[in-house]
Amino acid sequence: MGHLESRVFNKNGPIKSHIHSSLWSSIKVEVNCILGNSSWNLGNGNQINFWRDNWCGEPITSSLNLPTFLASNLTAKVCDFIRNYKWYFPLVVQQLFPAITVIAQKVTIPKVDLEDKLLWTPSHSGQLSFKESHLFKTHGGQQLNWAKVIWSPDIPPSKSMLAWRLMQDKIPTNDKLKHRGFIMASICSLCSTSDESSSHLFFSCPFALKIWAWLASILNISLHVNSAEDILSICNRNFTPQCKMVIKASIINIIHSIWYTRNQARFMNKKIHWKSAINTIISIVSLAGNNTKLCSSVNMQEFVILKAFKVNIHPPEAPIIKEVIWTPPLPPTFNWLMVNTDGAVVKNPTRASCGGIFRNAKGVCRGCFAQNIPNCASAFTAELFAVIIAIEIAENKLWKDIWLETDSQSVVLAFKNISMVPWSLRN
Repeated sequence: MGHLESRVFNKNGPIKSHIHSSLWSSIKVEVNCILGNSSWNLGNGNQINFWRDNWCGEPITSSLNLPTFLASNLTAKVCDFIRNYKWYFPLVVQQLFPAITVIAQKVTIPKVDLEDKLLWTPSHSGQLSFKESHLFKTHGGQQLNWAKVIWSPDIPPSKSMLAWRLMQDKIPTNDKLKHRGFIMASICSLCSTSDESSSHLFFSCPFALKIWAWLASILNISLHVNSAEDILSICNRNFTPQCKMVIKASIINIIHSIWYTRNQARFMNKKIHWKSAINTIISIVSLAGNNTKLCSSVNMQEFVILKAFKVNIHPPEAPIIKEVIWTPPLPPTFNWLMVNTDGAVVKNPTRASCGGIFRNAKGVCRGCFAQNIPNCASAFTAELFAVIIAIEIAENKLWKDIWLETDSQSVVLAFKNISMVPWSLRN
């Protein structure tokens, strides 16, 4: 953003004149979009228009609903309202706009002299890269719930590909070949009683129905065999990882077995009994289930499922029990305070909080805090937020000698590399 800003923006906004750049003609069309999704990160305030620029959530002219003719004449910079790293508003400004102090207090003034930075708000780092602009304009790809189900390192990709083709309705059954212009008589090679289509072959044919009924008896559920997506939805249930993988492998191998049996009957004139197909499915799923590194818990329902496929249960590793002892930072003769911080995030719905406790060298508690964190999507941000609050409390209490402990290695590394810190927290 910094290079783009210096080339095509001035104090009055984006330039209107031509510049020798192959990109500028296309960028001009997106200027309003870029500015609408950008925000100023406050430094010394020398470059930011206090009233019109987006530096405190939205422009103050919008927050106060100022008329356009008045807003265009407001040219004061943010630095005009800062004294000794604190907000200072003349009495006349406070009288005209009583809410101005509350709005400004939402933004932290850096304690050191930093340059203002124009940041791209959708990104973590604040930089507008080609990758970030592409992600913003494409809005991500199509999200398919079944896409992550059919692909697994424990299942051969060729069989997953067949399931993918079935989900996309790309299996070359008779109805598809006729649609492409082939003139042929269409009949199911497995039952010889109906026209062949993907829907019939995999979900309506008596051969397929017997295999799906066998799977339903093992899972002890009522299986609705209407489409592949309905069947794959079984994997969304709360099974442990190893059992879920076995069920996934069984579904995909059933699809592959039906297609293989159909091809053997059509091209090799070889009939395969549905019980023989089930035995083949069990042997293949057993191999995948026993070789996987996934674990399963002790559960009678899952025990029955795994044993039906001759799969050995992989119990989870026993938790490591560690003795944790709080150790003071220095001998009691030193006036140091130790602060231990932590943060946590839970999903669906997203909730985050953090906390910390201050103790002196003798272990006496000097204070503690706990706080909810709005709009926090990662554990790293929660851990970092706890450290920031701890440092701010220590500064307000004039506790100068602080020993900080956190269980997040990323937070420790963030002290050395500021680019790891989300732009919204850097002040």
